[in-house]
Amino acid sequence: MKILVLNGSPKKDKSDTMHMTRAFVDGMNSACENEVTVIDVIDRHIEFCTGCFQCKHNGGVCILDDDMTAIIDRFVTSDVVIFNFLLYAYGMPAPLKNLVDRLMPLSSWKMSRDEDGRYGHSTYRDLSALRYVMICGCGYPNAKHNFEGAVKQFLLKFPVNSTVITVPESPMFNIPQAANFVQPRLKALKEAGDEYADSFTIDEALYQEICSPMIPEEIYAAFANGERE
Repeated sequence: MKILVLNGSPKKDKSDTMHMTRAFVDGMNSACENEVTVIDVIDRHIEFCTGCFQCKHNGGVCILDDDMTAIIDRFVTSDVVIFNFLLYAYGMPAPLKNLVDRLMPLSSWKMSRDEDGRYGHSTYRDLSALRYVMICGCGYPNAKHNFEGAVKQFLLKFPVNSTVITVPESPMFNIPQAANFVQPRLKALKEAGDEYADSFTIDEALYQEICSPMIPEEIYAAFANGERE
């Protein structure tokens, strides 16, 4: 398979969440041989969408001449696209959100209605087989009232063939002293990647384990607040 990782973190390879994504991709690679491309979005020249809608009239060609042309080509020829990011203001970091905005040329003016009564734009290219994964972390001790906005936006944008993984306490992945708690979670993420590559699903018990806090939230909050040595 062709796997495209869109790393939305400005920290690039040092991102907390890239530890999670690397483990997941390692699991996918253990199941089968894959071609993996990682794009650090912060390093790419991506202008803001001007809302001119010329792409809707000319068959999906953007008027802006920047790195999005090559990114879209890679996007539509991938089998799985993984969006990696840490929660920023309860959503995507600005560079990654800008990239998503610039996917505008993939859709036409034509609209269609799905089984739920929702209207959406038809695409110029057949993306029905493309699968999307969101791997997102946050620095809070739990997931309550934190990920909902980002998850909702992601599923509205990519309503079909989408998998969402959200992990609280993600700064722990960059703390060497937390290895005893982090390594089991990375092992679980690798197992999830293996399962996903095989069936595009993740066992529910394994999924719940991955998305849960790694240590009791009260202890994490105390450390974060500098209340414990």
